Amino acid sequence: MVVPQNEIGRDPSVIAAWATDVEANGFDYLDIFDHVLGGVESHRYGPYTHEHEFHEPFVLYGFLAGKVSIDLAIGVLVLPQRQTALVAKQAAEVDLLSEGRLRLGVGIGWNPVEYQALGKSFRDRGRRMSEQIALLRRLWTEPSVTFDGAYEQVTGAGLSPMPVQRPIPIWIGGASDPAYRRIGQLADGWFPQVRPGSDLDAALAVVAGAAEEAGRDPAVIGMEGRVSFSPDEPDRFVRQVERWRGLGATHLSIDTMYQRLPTVGDHLAALTQASELLGLA
Repeated sequence: MVVPQNEIGRDPSVIAAWATDVEANGFDYLDIFDHVLGGVESHRYGPYTHEHEFHEPFVLYGFLAGKVSIDLAIGVLVLPQRQTALVAKQAAEVDLLSEGRLRLGVGIGWNPVEYQALGKSFRDRGRRMSEQIALLRRLWTEPSVTFDGAYEQVTGAGLSPMPVQRPIPIWIGGASDPAYRRIGQLADGWFPQVRPGSDLDAALAVVAGAAEEAGRDPAVIGMEGRVSFSPDEPDRFVRQVERWRGLGATHLSIDTMYQRLPTVGDHLAALTQASELLGLA
């Protein structure tokens, strides 16, 4: 279940109740999006502005790690606008507190407002992310790291405590040929940003080709579909789920955001209905 960030509010007890209800309804993991800032003009680039609420993924999952025993996925964190070593530290801590249940999705983002405010370059974010992924994996598996990259430098330093998973799984989101090639070369799994159909078929081909060029088996790369759930369209929901299943998706996130569900109670009812339709409860 995708955390309905813009609707879930600010009450910790309500957020915890929603998460425990997700687990009680048979779902395997939570999924959360990331935005540090929204700009007044952000709508020129994407769907969110400064008026949309987003909880910080690592902090929220640190809070929920002791509330639920299901997995915690971030789909995705805008990695190039953040300091790599700090992301490694935060992710390791959540993985430790959750006893090895974190799956870290990363992407390059779309909002230059955030990059400017965080002091990072928007123009080279794709190239930097590939290097960041290599460094993250080393920081999660080696007690002392020396790394001299084009963008990242670490000299004889390491994390403590280390994560349970060594390394933490890294998934990638994106909707371009460079992103698909990066997924095939580097990712443990990916988040398609297109629906099943010709666009996804073309993306799968690029991912598979890049994986084979890198000496990897494309079959080991996980794929997470995402389906919006509206209580008024149960048949459509079931059809979409079956399409992702038929394509070999290893994971599926159910998203109740922006479905005219104004209260957390409405979202709880929706996830219960989705669970029943999927035969989970």
